[in-house]
Amino acid sequence: MTPKQIDRFCTRLPAATRTVQWEGVIVFKVGGKMFCLIAPEAHSVGRVCFKSAPEHYEALSRSPGFRPAPYLARAKWVAVDDPGALTDAEMKAYVRRAHAVIAAALPKKRQKELGLPLLPDDERRGR
Repeated sequence: MTPKQIDRFCTRLPAATRTVQWEGVIVFKVGGKMFCLIAPEAHSVGRVCFKSAPEHYEALSRSPGFRPAPYLARAKWVAVDDPGALTDAEMKAYVRRAHAVIAAALPKKRQKELGLPLLPDDERRGR
């Protein structure tokens, strides 16, 4: 996917918002919490970054085409310098999962305000 296609995809996710921050980086949020970034070419953070499920971070950050996201790796974010190296389905799945991880961490009241589906407590914790 191109960054423009990723941008369109992210804005269509439930309760997603888009803003531009930090030297032209496009930031997508749900409930005020970031789930995906699209940076200008050659930006130090990487072309596309997204939140990883904590249990998948170690393996994903070491996979070909991925690396720990600068400044955000401690929060289990990964960077993809060449988003075109992934299939459209792969990129969409990673971004959709990033959105779900952040949305699930929001308080239930906030999830309800945003019209997000409420998950049972076990699913919210990834069990």
